[in-house]
Amino acid sequence: MKIALIGSSGYISGFIIERLRREYEIVRIDKIGETDHYLDLEKPEDFDYDILNDTDYAIFPAAISSPDLCEKEYDKCWNINVTGTKKFISEALKRNNRVIFFSSDAVFGNHPNDEFDEESYTDASTAYGKMKKAVEDEFKDDKNFKAIRLSYVVSLKDKFTKYALSCLKSGEICEVYDPFYRNCITVSDVLDCIEWLIKNWEDYDHAFLNIAGRDLVGREDIIKELNNVFDNGIKYKVVYPGEAFYSCRPVTARMKSLYLQKYNILPDESFSEKVRKEFSK
Repeated sequence: MKIALIGSSGYISGFIIERLRREYEIVRIDKIGETDHYLDLEKPEDFDYDILNDTDYAIFPAAISSPDLCEKEYDKCWNINVTGTKKFISEALKRNNRVIFFSSDAVFGNHPNDEFDEESYTDASTAYGKMKKAVEDEFKDDKNFKAIRLSYVVSLKDKFTKYALSCLKSGEICEVYDPFYRNCITVSDVLDCIEWLIKNWEDYDHAFLNIAGRDLVGREDIIKELNNVFDNGIKYKVVYPGEAFYSCRPVTARMKSLYLQKYNILPDESFSEKVRKEFSK
């Protein structure tokens, strides 16, 4: 089986390549980094889509994922995250590829007291959330399209953890934003879900899969788990990030899944259990 990975130079893509290349042939598609085929999502018409005649799946994490940048450069980001993305996915579906699109809990909007599942109404309020929702809405009725909605993805290489570990190395005080809560997951959760979907596509009769942990987690919780691994070496202080920070992202995003345990996709584990396994790898 051959899998096209669009945005192959990204943070999670590196983990995808490492996991899936054990069993599948990976075709790397990107604008930067080591790539088999060049793709500029601002100029999607220039891509040779016949490359996808020989692939079975198209995994699509490619996007401008910074909420701040999506707000500041809305038109540019829309062209990439929506217009170019829709074009590529349409061409992949025409060629009978099964598409796994990376979406986000941001599609549910700013409703901090509500918890959302796969069947919940989407009400995106931020630029980034609206872009992800636009792609979901375009393809949700196609049986060969599935969107995986991610909460914050924790690993030793995610942005916040890398920052915390850099503070550990330098001896600086780590600034921990609060309040800021998500149903955090680990990168291993994402990989397990992708691999499960590839192997069980026909058995999962839903357009969406929410990859969310059972615990609502703040950044201080992540620091505490890191300190369990690194002998309490990370010194930190809790700070309020300011109103501008929250203008692009909700304070709290509560997301759950109706299906992760129902289909035995992921075990029902606490955040501590998940990250301890992740950080010990």
